[in-house]
Amino acid sequence: MKIMSEAKKLIVIPFLLCCLFLNTAQAQSQFGEKPKLVVGIVVDQMRWDYLDRYYDRFTEGGFKRLINQGYSCNNCLINYLPTVTAIGHTSIYTGTTPAFHGICGNSFYIDGKKVVSCQDDNEKAVGSNSSKGNRSPRNMVSSTIGDQLRLHTDFRSKVIGVSYKDRAAIFPAGHSANAAYWLDTKNMCFITSTYYMNELPAYVKQMNTDLKNNKEVQKAGDRIGFTALCGTIITDMAIAAMRGEHLGQGEATDMLCVSYSQTDIIGHEWATRGQHTDEAYLTLDRDLARLISALDTQVGQGNYLLFLTADHGGAHNWRFMQEHKLPAGPWNSDEMKERAYDNISNDIGESSKFIADVLDYRVFLDWEKIRESGLITSQIEQHVLWELQKEPNIMFAAVFKDLANSTLPPVLRERALMGYYPGRSGDLIFIPKPGYYEYGAGSSPTGTTHGEWNPYDAHIPCLFYGWRVPHGATSREVHITDIAPTVCQLLHIQQPNACTGSPITEITK
Repeated sequence: MKIMSEAKKLIVIPFLLCCLFLNTAQAQSQFGEKPKLVVGIVVDQMRWDYLDRYYDRFTEGGFKRLINQGYSCNNCLINYLPTVTAIGHTSIYTGTTPAFHGICGNSFYIDGKKVVSCQDDNEKAVGSNSSKGNRSPRNMVSSTIGDQLRLHTDFRSKVIGVSYKDRAAIFPAGHSANAAYWLDTKNMCFITSTYYMNELPAYVKQMNTDLKNNKEVQKAGDRIGFTALCGTIITDMAIAAMRGEHLGQGEATDMLCVSYSQTDIIGHEWATRGQHTDEAYLTLDRDLARLISALDTQVGQGNYLLFLTADHGGAHNWRFMQEHKLPAGPWNSDEMKERAYDNISNDIGESSKFIADVLDYRVFLDWEKIRESGLITSQIEQHVLWELQKEPNIMFAAVFKDLANSTLPPVLRERALMGYYPGRSGDLIFIPKPGYYEYGAGSSPTGTTHGEWNPYDAHIPCLFYGWRVPHGATSREVHITDIAPTVCQLLHIQQPNACTGSPITEITK
């Protein structure tokens, strides 16, 4: 028996050493090997459960292909507040939260002035005379996947962003992008800004000519975002950019960032149920199949790395919930502000309106008015806090500078802190009850919104497909901030310079 045992050792040990050598050699050989193209796809306001809701109606070439042949992170959560478009797109591509990348809302305040997230009055539109061209990524203070890719290849890589929304094209593409294109709906054309170039390339001009000659597009007009056709246009533009820029054809890895916005616009108008939402996702599925087919043709199956995710989810319409005896309801910030003004006036004898704005469940105080009144900011903060705490449909409220001593549960405190950027994020934060959301002037009675910590807003799809991606799924909790470091790990490039996420090892191992 001892002789047999020794014989087994003589066989097993060399075998194990050989396996170790092969695994080491394989790991070493991966350095220098990269996909020809990285494709990032963001579906605005897509809830994770839509993957199952529409699965039986999806075509084989779109979402089903990504699910059945790729890797699905089924418990991908957003780990900051608020959950809105500009933040989501930025966090996906920077691998960090507003506390580090600085984009803390679709709109916020810089030096007391309200700005849209990517506003840059030093730049102008290229392709039209619209003010929607006064845009750049300069308000974002960290780098992106595309920036790191360009740095790694001494700027030989090309990075392009395409979307209906300016912020959804600009922030994903990054600071050093070759171009970002978004839709000017008034003139019905794709535009960019002087931050990138002074004249549109020929393929974009041709795309704009095609749009002007498209009767269906012209009929939709500036409401194109309310139609599934919007996604088709974005797909056409993405394919045109891929072909026009010869992405995936050079020696260095290129990147294409695509974002679909019609799903968000339709969700705000018609919520999570009904023919409009169904049509949006089923049409998007066919558009995805068309995009993937174009990638197969130009770059080659297996030669590109693709990921698909969302910037946030969306709540069910509160009336729909109430009809089915589920807890939900509206909350109106304008009504809260008036009660706060009355409270302040009665208590300290001042009738000035000290609240500058309420954005994404955060209160922005008018510091200039407070200084002029001779009052102390903390007095006003406390009065607004008291008013918020009296609201029956608000669970928690806190002053940002006092978060450490607030009554927010630790999980919410952490998300609030990760979403806070000093000087931009306001002065107070509040958390409505589950199912309750901001509803006021301009809101659609049949629609929905987003912005909160709850799973309906914070649980998003996260699919990887293509180059070196295994087939499978995990229910382990991962975060929106883990996507960028995962892509960078696969590319063997440095993570974005403020990255706080971690690579998803089920994909990178």
